Amino acid sequence: MTARRSGPVLVAGAVLAPIGLVLSIILFGGGSQAAADVCSPTGSSVSVDAGQLPKVAVAGYGAGQLKNAALIINAGKALGLSARGQTIGVMTAMGESGLRVLDHGDGPGPDSRGLFQQRGNGAWGTYRDRMNPTASATNFFKALQKINGWEQLEPTTAAHRVQRNADPFHYRPYWAAAVEVVAALGDVQITGAGGESSCGIPGQSGTEDDLPWSTATIYEPSPLGMFNRECVDFALWRVNQQLGSTTAPYKILNSTFRPDGALLGSALTWKDGWDAKGWPTGTTPRVGAVVWYSPGAGGADSTYGHVAIVKAVNSDGSFLEEGYNGNPAPNDHTYYTRTVQNGTPSAFLYLPGSDSPEEP
Repeated sequence: MTARRSGPVLVAGAVLAPIGLVLSIILFGGGSQAAADVCSPTGSSVSVDAGQLPKVAVAGYGAGQLKNAALIINAGKALGLSARGQTIGVMTAMGESGLRVLDHGDGPGPDSRGLFQQRGNGAWGTYRDRMNPTASATNFFKALQKINGWEQLEPTTAAHRVQRNADPFHYRPYWAAAVEVVAALGDVQITGAGGESSCGIPGQSGTEDDLPWSTATIYEPSPLGMFNRECVDFALWRVNQQLGSTTAPYKILNSTFRPDGALLGSALTWKDGWDAKGWPTGTTPRVGAVVWYSPGAGGADSTYGHVAIVKAVNSDGSFLEEGYNGNPAPNDHTYYTRTVQNGTPSAFLYLPGSDSPEEP
């Protein structure tokens, strides 16, 4: 592992300034549908005209599957759910049944039925309810609404806490397709002028070097109250992204993170800050988690330590790390990625809802 210094990460008071957003995760409205944001808990609901469904497949899902997706979306609309909540429902049905009303279960759940593979234990209504797309989706959404803080959870975690399946990350591969289907059926755009998706996948947040002030003068306060382009500045930007906050006023600032009023501070104090806030920590890398190095660990600065973000987890247990100010001069205070062996960092700091990668 290449040694690196994170530089003098001195803390500063919160400074708010209007910043041009490089990476927007807002869905820009198209056609007759108002803009919706499936990445934000506060995004408006999406409604679908079941008589005006696309005549071609969307994300690999054909006419019958899209009709079921429309019924799921409208069931969420009837309950007043956000577009994010509606998309979680579509994602879950993709992962359970491929958006088909199945009249059979599987080995772990031979009595499972319908779009959501709901069990015949009385919790999901009658057999007829479970086989009815609108009724089964309504029951799924009602259960979702009972999950404390579900709006802030990673979609696969929220779905898992309703479905109680074996793998809490089972639904993650279906999120991007669910976003595409909801946008297509709801007539909202998910691509910007460059033709690329503008909605980041929760847990992965932005793409590459998307720090809005990536060329700002170093050792001056950033809009997050850190010094521009320090490791803590980029990490806090990623935290805000994952919480759906991508423009000022930002949800999490250096000066507002801790409930006791203390600054979140340099990398040295981030673990203490997480503990003070009651957010979970652990020793297993997970996409989107903050990588925390205590002073001197893994070549980190001997005084301030270092923080970065888990960009991807590899099959051998190592992970791809991204961050700022992780290389020696003249390449300091710039974006970097590198592969790190698990066990090198001192801890991983998870966002709310990520109790641990092995949560039941």
